[in-house]
Amino acid sequence: MFYRNSIAPMKIERIEQGTLDEAQIEDDKFLRQLGERIFDLRVRRGMTRKILSHDSSVSERYLAQLEAGDGNISIVRLRHIAGAMDIPLEDLIRTGPEPPPELILLMQYLTRLSPARLTQARELLVSTFETRGRRGRIALIGLRGAGKTTLGKMLAEHLKVPLIEMTKLIERDAGMTVSEIFSLNGQAAYRRYERRALQSAVKTHDRFVLSPGGSIVTESATFDELLTSCYSIWLKASPEEHMARVIGQGDRRPMKDNREAMKDLARILVGREAMYAKADAAVDTTGLTLQQSFDVLLRALPA
Repeated sequence: MFYRNSIAPMKIERIEQGTLDEAQIEDDKFLRQLGERIFDLRVRRGMTRKILSHDSSVSERYLAQLEAGDGNISIVRLRHIAGAMDIPLEDLIRTGPEPPPELILLMQYLTRLSPARLTQARELLVSTFETRGRRGRIALIGLRGAGKTTLGKMLAEHLKVPLIEMTKLIERDAGMTVSEIFSLNGQAAYRRYERRALQSAVKTHDRFVLSPGGSIVTESATFDELLTSCYSIWLKASPEEHMARVIGQGDRRPMKDNREAMKDLARILVGREAMYAKADAAVDTTGLTLQQSFDVLLRALPA
């Protein structure tokens, strides 16, 4: 590992004077980490700065600034540098410690598998290393209006286990409503609360019925944790039925000032379908009464 003074003196002075806001400090920190990573990867590959400059069409002077943490590089230039070192762009901008060699090699192996073989590989890993008591924890996933809360209450009563609504758990831990979390701290903060809420529920309960937010599938790390610690059931329905149920609950926000609401809902469903399909089971409630839906749900439970 090579070390060098990677903070420009002018920036140090500005930090000491308090003229850099927190966002700028974080940006500077990222640029320093990025510069260090490019430097380390270049040296590891035995490439001089001159060679990298030639292969990437990025000037040596600019590379020197970048490696010193003082270059605000464009995404196009960064793509050229990644291509010159023959590494994926996402690997170049990764923050945090270098992953262990086993994980790097495993990822390389998995990229060569077909989608069908990948599914088999994941099922094998989950069955081998699944969290203790996974099948006693039932997670109902799906879009808003799928029936997660209503059917969840019925299922929890039937199984004599607690119903855990993730939204309420998040709001309790945060000490504010979900809308306040988003408006004050942004989506990243909500995602952190969401993951901590899931971990807390799994740690403190051997058996429960869980009703998470419909967007949990968009956060891959949290969703993977849910899949490996709970038996998941996807409650699905047509976009029209999803919308009708939400409006039937007295919430007309999805339609307010949005003539494309139905198309947007259909696009969301299509975009998330591949992840929802990773659930252990699926229950389609389109056109079914509440009791019919519950009967189908019971049949989807693990033996």
